[in-house]
Amino acid sequence: MRNGGQLLVDCLVALGARKAFGVPGESYLAVLDALHDTHGVLDYVLCRQEGGASFMAAAYGKLTGQPGLCMVTRGPGATNAAIGVHTAMQDSAPMILFVGQVGTDMKGREAFQELDYRAVFGTMVKWAVEIDRVERIPEILARAWSTAISGRPGPVVVALPEDMLTSITDAAPLRGPVTVSEPHPDPAAMGRLREMLTGAERPLILYGGCNWKGSATRPIQRFAESSDIPVVSVFRYQDQFDNHSPSFCGEAGVGMMPHVKALIREADVILAINARFGENSTDGYTLLDVPQPRQRLIHVHGSEHEIGKIYCPELAIQSGPNAFAEALGALAPVEGAWGAWRAEGRAAYEAGFELSDLPSPVDMGKVCAHLRATLPEDMIVTNGAGNFAIWSGRFLKFGPEARLLAPQSGAMGYGVPAAIAAKLVHPERTVLCFAGDGDFQMTSQELASAAQAGAQPIILVLNNGIYGTIRAHQERNYPTRVSGTEMTANPDFAALARAYGFHGERVERTEDFAAAFERALGSSTGAVLDLVISPEALTPRQTLSQMREGALAAGKGR
Repeated sequence: MRNGGQLLVDCLVALGARKAFGVPGESYLAVLDALHDTHGVLDYVLCRQEGGASFMAAAYGKLTGQPGLCMVTRGPGATNAAIGVHTAMQDSAPMILFVGQVGTDMKGREAFQELDYRAVFGTMVKWAVEIDRVERIPEILARAWSTAISGRPGPVVVALPEDMLTSITDAAPLRGPVTVSEPHPDPAAMGRLREMLTGAERPLILYGGCNWKGSATRPIQRFAESSDIPVVSVFRYQDQFDNHSPSFCGEAGVGMMPHVKALIREADVILAINARFGENSTDGYTLLDVPQPRQRLIHVHGSEHEIGKIYCPELAIQSGPNAFAEALGALAPVEGAWGAWRAEGRAAYEAGFELSDLPSPVDMGKVCAHLRATLPEDMIVTNGAGNFAIWSGRFLKFGPEARLLAPQSGAMGYGVPAAIAAKLVHPERTVLCFAGDGDFQMTSQELASAAQAGAQPIILVLNNGIYGTIRAHQERNYPTRVSGTEMTANPDFAALARAYGFHGERVERTEDFAAAFERALGSSTGAVLDLVISPEALTPRQTLSQMREGALAAGKGR
């Protein structure tokens, strides 16, 4: 006999859960009590705010392919955690949010902190459910786990009424993990795919998604290289393909490079693997006509709900990415006269790393050049959202062992919690977070969570005193009318880091960065480097003043 809280934790252990991120609440005390006995098996990572906890869970799911678990209390705890749930959905990352709920005898009365979780999270998750009988806990957890990892992975919300957690039951916990086999491509479809590629003049491979396993994209790389086909990643998934490959030509994302737009627009056959065709990766749905693209489209995805959702493919293949990669690697290479087109795309990608000196005390172009030369091959890089994220996304190269954790949702504050989660999963690896000063302050309190958990990454704070993305939009649309984007009371970030037990330094000159970063790498307590960046260096190739002058010349802001 056990109570519902113990049954839930026993089921999670059987499923293979190893970490749960959360903020405690009286609504799930029975679960916290059961977690008292699972140290070293299923660890509860205490966080400082539910948004940080849910970001950690979303990043954990993205990094490991197993559901990231988040536990929060009802009402405010759940609504704070919503940002990580939304991020997991847009990232296609497996996650389960457990939310305390009022007892079943109080439902529907707007009791203290009561929420209708199906209504609140229904459009944001793959499944939202509330446990209504204690003996159903194993059934519901098994379904939640398999739902989170199957098809297009994503988040599930499970509401836990208090009386369901304290009720006693003789129901047996789950006996082991739930495994979901990927759908495999049909051999006839693979034959048709090869025919379409063979008949192409400008083929392109576009890939995305986070549920790749290990080195699963290497067969795709071998096929692309032997066939001389250019490869482009969707927004913030460039880490899933070796950027050093001669086939890799860049990322289709925010601020898309002209050559990447040209590759997508001018391709006559596009093989899209595990991509959901988001706004950012299609330049606002302009690079392919909706719903019938000019390009002949082959769309491969594990979920039937993604195939044909926006674009009508000429060939649709329902297959998981790993199974498809294996099948593609087994195909004989295709031949065509597109080698020069691929070479031009690769040359443009390489040229994108060349920058003039930036008008800033710390020149991020030179910082990133140093990082490209010194970061280990198995680095894990994280970032939140803001103009600063172009440095981690566009000016680093990700080899086959490296990872990038960055939110497709454009959520500020993701980078620090994601770095903490990554350091918990891989404490032996270098984990580097890029954060803007505004972005950092969204979740900087989680430095305390990192210190308590012994998972302290290196964080670069790109400190320019403005909300850079919004300021750029202002300068382009309302020049000379700055409103609501200047931060004039930032704290001393290095001192704040030291207060949380991190190594902290302020870097005021480019030439001081290398030594400071070496000290950060050598710190056993992680590090925060406060980099002094001029607002003028708002983007790598256009200053703030140039944006304003261009807008004024176009007649805006008068």
